[in-house]
Amino acid sequence: MAGSAVSSKFFLMALAIFFSFAQVVIEANSWWSLGMNNPVQMSEVYIIGAQPLCSQLEGLSQGQKKLCHLYQDHMQYIGEGAKTGIKECQYQFRHRRWNCSTVDNTSVFGRVMQIGSRETAFTYAVSAAGVVNAMSRACREGELSTCGCSRAARPKDLPRDWLWGGCGDNIDYGYRFAKEFVDARERERIHAKGSYESARILMNLHNNEAGRRTVYNLADVACKCHGVSGSCSLKTCWLQLADFRKVGDALKEKYDSAAAMRLNSRGKLVQVNSRFNAPTTQDLVYIDPSPDYCVRNESTGSLGTQGRLCNKTSEGMDGCELMCCGRGYDQFKTVQTERCHCKFHWCCYVKCKKCTEIVDQFVCK
Repeated sequence: MAGSAVSSKFFLMALAIFFSFAQVVIEANSWWSLGMNNPVQMSEVYIIGAQPLCSQLEGLSQGQKKLCHLYQDHMQYIGEGAKTGIKECQYQFRHRRWNCSTVDNTSVFGRVMQIGSRETAFTYAVSAAGVVNAMSRACREGELSTCGCSRAARPKDLPRDWLWGGCGDNIDYGYRFAKEFVDARERERIHAKGSYESARILMNLHNNEAGRRTVYNLADVACKCHGVSGSCSLKTCWLQLADFRKVGDALKEKYDSAAAMRLNSRGKLVQVNSRFNAPTTQDLVYIDPSPDYCVRNESTGSLGTQGRLCNKTSEGMDGCELMCCGRGYDQFKTVQTERCHCKFHWCCYVKCKKCTEIVDQFVCK
């Protein structure tokens, strides 16, 4: 009888460990993986009624899989949006200790995203922004069956003799679909009120919205001239997305001023330091301090800075002193080849020579 009780106890413990591990695996998967090498980027999988498509896509929550079945033609652009967000993240953090490196699984960024840091906040925001950007443009280009050109109202400050038309980016549709798809994972997760997990859900939702709003607010009017010999006697105008680099720059500024938050007794996120202005819907928020990105740490997901290139003459974050965290650096010489002495030939091509030079490079110890 005692042996049976002990066996039951061990069975229950093993079951608990299994489910906790399974939860970690499930939460590690992300729709961001659509931006990596994925079947969604292969146009031949878009066959009418091709039900296997959605089952092939790893990282989707149940709600996202349902949306995939309903809007299969959208999934390619979800993937493009994720890819745009990942690339922009890597550009913005190219000179930082954490450089938005991706890993070889469906979590895309690894365990570091399980920490509610300001880096995680930026990643959620820029990837949500990428989806708005890709979906809005796909509508304008006639790639989707459920949307077309923008139907945005004529701006009140547009001169009366200018035409409001053309085919603008459909930012309203892009915003709505991105909100429904990206937020689906967070909204279907249920955790006890006041728990850390519930705080992470609120944080993720807030930063998703900040990314979407940044794209929406940076969109502007673009115009084209008409008239005899370019006289520009008439203009046609439409709504156009901002270049995504501008979105990335704006979100990077929000990252630098992100607000530290905590969960209050009512289960709402409030600022840790109440003396500062409360964050708006366009600001980024975080609930955990950033991990140490100087050294490799399997538990936090930090890859460390060993082996990273650094700038010996810079005093910024890309400088060897800060990038290498005081460990020092190694110097080596490398041969670089680039095009040079380019000349234009009539008509019509440019011919260049190849020049090589030996340059010094510096790598963190």
